[in-house]
Amino acid sequence: MLDPVTRPPGSLALRCSRALLSPWSRLSLLAVLLLSAATTVVLYEPQRLLATGWPPQVSGAGAVVLFGLAYGLCTAAFVPRPILNLAAGALFGTQAGLMAAVAGTVLGAGISFTLGRVLGQDALRPLVRGRWLKAADGQLSRHGFRSMLAIRLFPGVPFAAANYCAAVSRMGYAPFLLATGLGSIPNTAAYVVAGSEAGSPTSPAFLISMGFIVVSGLVAAVVAWRKRHGLRATGEAPSGPAPERALAGAGAAEHR
Repeated sequence: MLDPVTRPPGSLALRCSRALLSPWSRLSLLAVLLLSAATTVVLYEPQRLLATGWPPQVSGAGAVVLFGLAYGLCTAAFVPRPILNLAAGALFGTQAGLMAAVAGTVLGAGISFTLGRVLGQDALRPLVRGRWLKAADGQLSRHGFRSMLAIRLFPGVPFAAANYCAAVSRMGYAPFLLATGLGSIPNTAAYVVAGSEAGSPTSPAFLISMGFIVVSGLVAAVVAWRKRHGLRATGEAPSGPAPERALAGAGAAEHR
C-alpha cells in the first residue's frame, strides 16, 4: 500500500474529477442550472421582450431565425410556450410565425433533453420506482415515438416535464425530436393563428383557433382522467383473488 509520500501525484486530481463527474454531482449541477433559468425568467420576463420589445432593425428571414433561437432558449428556461406562440403569430403572421415556433419548440426540447440525459439520467434512473413511474418509464422506453407524439398532441403534460421524463427514460434522440416536431404542430398552429388574428377577435380564424385550444385542453383532461382511473383499477384488481388462488393451490397439493 502506498503511503502519502509515494502516492502518485495524479491520484488526488483523479478522485476530484470522479467526484465532480459523479451522477449526483451532475444532478446537482442540473438543479442549479434549472433554478438559475427559472429565476432569470421571473426577474427579467424575456417573454415580454419577445412580444413587445423586438428589435426594429431586425426584420425578414433573419428575424424569424433569431426568434426561433430565442424561442428555444426561453422554453428551456421555462417560459410558457403559449405566450411565445402568441408572440410568434403577432410578430410574423401565421406561416412564418408557425415555422419559427415549431423550430423553437424542437430546439428547446432538444436542449432540455440533452441536459436531462447528460446531467440527470444516471442519478435518477435508480429512483424510478412505484407502479406509475415504472409504467411511464417503460412506455417511453419501448414506444418512444408514439408515446411522445400523444403527449405533444394532447397538451395535458407540461412541456418541460415531458422533456425531462423522456431524458431519464431510454428513448432515443431521433424519435423524441421527430415526435415533438410533428405532435406540436396542431396546438402551436392554433396559438400562432390566435396571435396573428388578435386584432380581430370576431374573425372566423380567431374563433376557430380558440375553439381548438379549448377542445384540445378538455380532451387532454379526459384522457388523463381515464388513464389514471385505468391504472388505479389495474392496481386494485389483483388484490382480491390472489389469496383465494393461493389457498386453492395449497388445497390441491394436499389431495395429491
